[in-house]
Amino acid sequence: QVQLVESGGGLVQPGGSLRLSCVASGFTFSLARMSWYRQSLGKERELVATISSSGSATTYADSVKDRFTISRDNAKNTVYLQMNSLKPEDTAVYYCCVIVRGYWGRGTQVTVSS
Repeated sequence: QVQLVESGGGLVQPGGSLRLSCVASGFTFSLARMSWYRQSLGKERELVATISSSGSATTYADSVKDRFTISRDNAKNTVYLQMNSLKPEDTAVYYCCVIVRGYWGRGTQVTVSS
């Protein structure tokens, strides 16, 4: 069955960095456009970044542009989100997904606080 398993979240101070990983199985990962979403308490889920199946094209939310980098390793069925210069407003549960197929992981909590 389809599985998306996120990891790498945690507590980090403002200005710090984290790298999230999402390992996929149960579908042809190398053909799937992958996305990271996040959801903060009391807010709607928002798109953070998307990467094409080959990794050649990426898009970002304005709020994370120049701070976050999405990448993928198709040999490892893994998509990454490198997050630098983290801010308290980046605190959220981060999910990886294949949005067009409705595949979602369970998420990983990122908390940015001093």
